[in-house]
Amino acid sequence: MALLLKNAHVIDPQVGLNEEGCEILIRDGVIVEVGHGLSMAKGVERDLGGKVVVPGLVDIHVHLRDPGQEYKEDIESGTRAAAHGGFTDICCMPNTNPIIDTGSVVEYVASKAAKVGKCRVHVSGACTKGEKGEALSEMGDMVAHGAVMFTDDGRGVQDAGMMRRVMDYAAQFGKAVSSHCQDESLVGKGQINEGAVSTRLGLLGWPAAGEEIQIARDIEISKLTGCPIHVQHLSSAHGLDLVRRGKEDGAKVTCEVTPHHMFLTEESIGDDYNTYFKVNPPLRTAEDAEAVVAGVIDGTVDCIVTDHAPHADHEKACEFELAPFGMTGIETSVGLVVDKLVRTGKITWERMIELMSVNPRRVIGIERVAIEPGSRADLTVIDPDLEWTVTPDCFESKSKNCGFTGWTITGRATDVYVGGYATMQDGAITSEPIHL
Repeated sequence: MALLLKNAHVIDPQVGLNEEGCEILIRDGVIVEVGHGLSMAKGVERDLGGKVVVPGLVDIHVHLRDPGQEYKEDIESGTRAAAHGGFTDICCMPNTNPIIDTGSVVEYVASKAAKVGKCRVHVSGACTKGEKGEALSEMGDMVAHGAVMFTDDGRGVQDAGMMRRVMDYAAQFGKAVSSHCQDESLVGKGQINEGAVSTRLGLLGWPAAGEEIQIARDIEISKLTGCPIHVQHLSSAHGLDLVRRGKEDGAKVTCEVTPHHMFLTEESIGDDYNTYFKVNPPLRTAEDAEAVVAGVIDGTVDCIVTDHAPHADHEKACEFELAPFGMTGIETSVGLVVDKLVRTGKITWERMIELMSVNPRRVIGIERVAIEPGSRADLTVIDPDLEWTVTPDCFESKSKNCGFTGWTITGRATDVYVGGYATMQDGAITSEPIHL
């Protein structure tokens, strides 16, 4: 199949490209030519009307809940939500039921995604069996079946000696370890950030130190083992400083942040005790959120992810302390970043592409995608001027627990191409199967 995308604003910092009125010619899933005045003998032409085209966006922190909790989300609905949000690739977390800690479960997710997915799905394997922190998972078997990194996301490895063993083995396989930094002896049964708001609402506090101590620990273990460490959903100013210092010291450390830790704070939790705002790690102070955004701007932060965490309505519709942690976000992330960071001039389009396409691919070690001849045609199309309001009925996800419900946002992905085939076109998910 041949496809010609016309009249686009094409941006890719990897190849020094930032041109309006540009054209991209795609044939058999591969970019053939990029330029002006292109033509083809036959195929499909699409006029993008000046929309922004970037290398396919990647979210390396997504919960698909499959296997075992398909009533919240499954691979089909989760990948539809990802494509609807503008993503060509996602990396799913292993805290499913059963835990993804063997090659057979990796194979289950990968094979199902190949059949029903609307984007590429990369699988992370657990560090330890059952994410219990007691014994190594079947790491080599999972790598043989395609696992791209290791994490005990949702809990974190509590024992430093076990974390060293995990990193020693991951380094042998050339994989990064992605760390959910949570010292359970400090966090305990904490519900929200420890401070004035937790006191006012009468909820158990979760000190930022419970995150920061493990960030410092894991950076040091990374230095000891030589294994790359990726800090998940960083939420505090001091945590960011620890990563910054680690980088200055030459540690192989990268980190990610979420839109909810940039654009929401503990003050978002009101007297109605809205459980949509109960997330792990918790929403921090305004000063922490400002510091996280500053880290995005100055280059300390490597990736923007969503930590898309779907839950059924009945699970969130209960007392705050009983509700599960997590909010959905994969369908609002691109719009929020464009609206709050790009349109305000805090970051450039090039920096957004680094954070949401280039760096995520490097962290999990998947194929480079660029807007140049010979590259795989995985592309995201964004309308930077499209204004829309976040409502429950606009989601492809099975779950609606989004903390940005009711927000009006300017900027949204409208089209997604995976291997040259549209999985979303003009804002609607297509029936087109992906061609891997």
